[in-house]
Amino acid sequence: MSDKAPWITFRPELKVLDCTIRDGGLVNAHQFSDDFVKAAYVACVQSGVDYMEIGYKNSPRVFPKDKFGPWRHCDEADIRRVVGDHDPVKTGLKLAVMADAGGKSDWKTQIIPAAESVLSTIRVAYYAHQVSEAVEMIHYATELGYEATSNLMAVSGITEEEIDTVLEAIAPTPATTMVIVDSFGYLYREQVDRLYHKYASAMTGTGKEIGIHAHNNLQLAFANTIEAIILGCNRVDSTMFGFGRGAGNCHTEILLGFLRNPKFNMRPVIEMIQTHLLPLRKTLDWGPSIPYNITGQLNQHPRTAIEWREGLTPDDFLGFYDKIVEES
Repeated sequence: MSDKAPWITFRPELKVLDCTIRDGGLVNAHQFSDDFVKAAYVACVQSGVDYMEIGYKNSPRVFPKDKFGPWRHCDEADIRRVVGDHDPVKTGLKLAVMADAGGKSDWKTQIIPAAESVLSTIRVAYYAHQVSEAVEMIHYATELGYEATSNLMAVSGITEEEIDTVLEAIAPTPATTMVIVDSFGYLYREQVDRLYHKYASAMTGTGKEIGIHAHNNLQLAFANTIEAIILGCNRVDSTMFGFGRGAGNCHTEILLGFLRNPKFNMRPVIEMIQTHLLPLRKTLDWGPSIPYNITGQLNQHPRTAIEWREGLTPDDFLGFYDKIVEES
């Protein structure tokens, strides 16, 4: 981690992970065509993005294949059908998947040795009470030859003691990154500052980087990502056009425009947005709106806002407000 984190100038250790397919897939049960995923992959390669999170490594028992697309499971054959014999050295892009603790992933059988896969990284996602399993998953993925990261979800909804317990458990693991995950889009700059310093202090001497994954319920995803970068975060997540569950995420195209790395090229991302995401926007709902803003302010999961937006009166903002406040 950087002792100083210059943000105006090029910082070569800062890596961008695009999670358009993984996070965006939460909007449509990961039912993307191969052409769509291929276009996102090409855009990531050509734009100079460092990592592409191509989906989840989740259990077909929990997420049946007749209801969820292949990017919820990321079987090797499905990935290779799109990316071929992907080579991270030639392309400059590492492929990642997210594996959830808590029974959502059959990780002991689904994750094959890295030598047999085009994947480079397993992002272990977990809630605070699942940290013991997360530690086991991190060790398992690392032993199979992958880079593993630690993604503590919904950090805004747990206590300081719970955060400290998680950090203490993760510090000795071989995880390369400890990610600040603002699942509910609730954090403000001051909270990002506090969490960054808490995470960085706990990981001192381990060689781990600090990352950030920001949601846009309060339209602060990009601002909070910038703040984290200024503080020293070297692993930052984003999605093209902010495509992601509910209010969406920090925008890849805006983030690349902010960074000063000359290898980044925004044009392929803009092409992906114009050719594939704008048409998708006509049939799928994501991005900032009043219901998502309300759940963000209340530090709640956006599921109630998503259900409202999918209902008969999606733009009855006052009705949603009265309902959610009454139930809070």
